[in-house]
Amino acid sequence: MRFLLDAEQRAFAASLDALLTAADTPVVIRDWSRGDHASGRALWSRVADAGVFALAVPEAYEGLGPRPVELAVAFVELGRHAVPGPLVETVTAAALLTGAAPGTAERLLPALASGETMVTVAPEGAYALDGDAAAVRISWEPGRIRLSPGHGPVRPSLDPARRLTPLLPGGDLLRLPTGVALTWARLAIAAQALGVGLALLDRTVGYVKQRTQFGVPVGSFQAVKHRLADAKIALEFARPLVFGAALTMEAADAAAAKAAACEAAYTTARTALQLHGAIGYTAEYGLSLWLAKARALRTAWGAPEECRALVVSAGDRRR
Repeated sequence: MRFLLDAEQRAFAASLDALLTAADTPVVIRDWSRGDHASGRALWSRVADAGVFALAVPEAYEGLGPRPVELAVAFVELGRHAVPGPLVETVTAAALLTGAAPGTAERLLPALASGETMVTVAPEGAYALDGDAAAVRISWEPGRIRLSPGHGPVRPSLDPARRLTPLLPGGDLLRLPTGVALTWARLAIAAQALGVGLALLDRTVGYVKQRTQFGVPVGSFQAVKHRLADAKIALEFARPLVFGAALTMEAADAAAAKAAACEAAYTTARTALQLHGAIGYTAEYGLSLWLAKARALRTAWGAPEECRALVVSAGDRRR
């Protein structure tokens, strides 16, 4: 199955790419990793002004959505540029808060859509992403969600830009959560991972054209071409799953997209690291920012085996 974006969607992707390229995101990522949120908040506001977060918020609450296909387009670009912050969590929060008590939804959703309020969400027992930067922290417990009154100390992560914090117990009870929120989270993660994988592939192709061995570019070696071709195929197979899930918004489709896109990004990351050699390990080299993110996204909001199990069980029910 082949999905083609229309002219408006392609223009949206191009505008986001231009915005994020001009923002010099590697500098923003490194600032965010140190706990300096100033440049990250400025970029967050520009992303919000482009309408990204509003795509997950209904028009009744000053949003543009819900528009999952356009949101997937946006998250591919956010992943391609490794933008830090609770991006997926903001989308998940929008799904959780839609249909909440009118006072709560009217208070939180317009600020979420505009980027004025940064929100993070964490399932019970899991660390919340960027709880130290978010103004609203939502704890997702079995059968209910709460506004957490605060957060604990920042914990180390595989990806330094993913600052993990435990949420404090208690807080106001908001509403019963719906399963669709997890579908939104996995769709956003899948699109983000696809963008990360595409960026890693582009950087690696450029590198092997420049690096020489035995007097020729290493990219001319057959073994190198095969590794890059495998990564490209994995990413291209994941792409229709991502946009297919955005069209159906079925839980199993989102799980399939997440498993495929995250595994493709992880495979591409391993290929990128091998073909770059020792320089790929260094924190100073920009590649490391995408390598770490590919590894962290792989297990965020559902490990590969959990997503595959959901796909299998959905297939069994359809028989």
